[in-house]
Amino acid sequence: MKPVIALVGRPNVGKSTLFNRLTKTRDAIVADFAGLTRDRHYGNGKQGQREYIVIDTGGFEPDAHSGIYKEMARQTRQAVAEADVVVFVVDARAGVSAQDHDIANYLRKLGKPCVLVANKAEGMTQGLQLGEFFELGLGEVVPVSAAHGQGIRTLVDIALDPIIAEGEDEEPVQDPTVIKLSVAGRPNVGKSTLINTWLGEERLVAFDLPGTTRDAIAVPFERHGQKFELIDTAGLRRKGKVFEAIEKFSVVKTLQAIEGSSVVLLLIDAIQGVTDQDAHIAGYILESGRAVVVAVNKWDAVDEYQRELVKRSLETRMGFLKFAAVHFISAHKRQGLGPLWESISQAHKAANCKMPTPVLTRLLLEAVQFQTPKKTGMYRPKLRYAHQGGMNPPIIVVHGNSLEHVTEAYKRFLEGRFRKEFNLVGTPLRIEMKTSANPYSDKDD
Repeated sequence: MKPVIALVGRPNVGKSTLFNRLTKTRDAIVADFAGLTRDRHYGNGKQGQREYIVIDTGGFEPDAHSGIYKEMARQTRQAVAEADVVVFVVDARAGVSAQDHDIANYLRKLGKPCVLVANKAEGMTQGLQLGEFFELGLGEVVPVSAAHGQGIRTLVDIALDPIIAEGEDEEPVQDPTVIKLSVAGRPNVGKSTLINTWLGEERLVAFDLPGTTRDAIAVPFERHGQKFELIDTAGLRRKGKVFEAIEKFSVVKTLQAIEGSSVVLLLIDAIQGVTDQDAHIAGYILESGRAVVVAVNKWDAVDEYQRELVKRSLETRMGFLKFAAVHFISAHKRQGLGPLWESISQAHKAANCKMPTPVLTRLLLEAVQFQTPKKTGMYRPKLRYAHQGGMNPPIIVVHGNSLEHVTEAYKRFLEGRFRKEFNLVGTPLRIEMKTSANPYSDKDD
C-alpha cells in the first residue's frame, strides 16, 4: 500500500510548488465537498521504485475558530490524520514566525512522524542560516528549493525510509485466483448499499481481513465459483452479524484501494450527474492502469430528461473511458446487478489477456498496410514487429525505426485494432514505441 505524505504549513511557504515537484505534474485530485472554501489536493509521486501519495493543504492556523481559516484548518487536520508522515514546510527566507510555533506545537502533540523542511533555501546550507528553525523542536531541518528542485530526493528518502522499513514484512501473499474488486466513488453515491445488497443476495459469511492498514476493509466472498476480495472505500464495519456501512469519505483510502485492485467499479450518482470529482477519480483509475467498470446508480430515481443529461455527460466528461462498460443500476431495488458482474469478470479477463507475438505482429503489419503512419519531415516511422510487454494493464511494445515520430492519433488507431482482435473491454491498453538502436551511432568517423 502506498505511503501517504501530507504537506503542512502556513500560507505562502511554497507547499503547492513542492506538491507539483513531488508529483511531477500540475494535476491534482480534489476533494470537492459541498461548502468547503479550501480543498485538499491529492497526487501520485514516484522516486525510483518508490511510489507514494502526496496531499497538499491550505495555510494552516491550528487555533482558527471561524470563517475560511477554520475550514482550512479542518481540511489540514483531516490530511494529517490520513497521512503516514507529515512534511512541515517553513520559509527559509522569512524565518520562524509565531504561526510556525503554533503548528509545531500541534504536530508535536500528535506524535506522528514529522519532517521539518525549510523551503526557498537555494544557496543556503544547514548552518547558521537555518539554525533558528531548531527552536521548533522537530529535529533536523531539511533545506530544499521546490522551485529549483534542490534537495527533493533527500526529502523523499528521509520521509519514506522509516515507513518502508516498518512495512517491509507486512506485505501479504496474494492468491492469483482471487479478483480484488474495489468500489470507488464520491460520498453518498450508494457504495455501501450496493455492497450490502451483494452480501445479502449471496448470503455469504463475510469477515474483516486482518493486517490491512488505515482501516481499509476487505471482504472475501464467492460468486458462481469465482472468489473475490471486495475492497470497500466507504468504510465497512462489522457489528455482530450485522454490517454497518458508514459513509466516511477518505480520498486516500479510495486511491489506495484503486492501486491495490484488479478491477475498480466506479459508481456514479444518477441524481447528481457526472461531477468533477467523478472525472478526477476516473482519471486516477486510468493513470493507475486498473481495469474499470462504470455503474450509474439510482437510475430508478431519475426521469427521462435527467437520464439523457447523464448519458451525454458520460460521453463528454468520461470520454477517456470509452473502453469501459457502462451499466445503469439501482442498488436499492437490485436492478441491473447481473450484467454488472459479467462486465467485472470480462474486464479482469481483458486486463490479464495473453497476446501472442505472431498475432500482434500480424495485426501491426496489417494496420500499416491499411494506413501508413504520417511522415514527419524527412522521417516516416517504420513499424516492424510487436510483442506483449506486460499485463494488468496490457502493454504492447512496438519495435521499428523513427518511432518517436509516431503521432498520438496513429497510436489510437493501432489501439483500436488491437482491442477489437483481443476483445479488450474494460481495461486500459498501453502502447510503447521502441526504436531500434543505430549500429553506427557509437562508431568513430
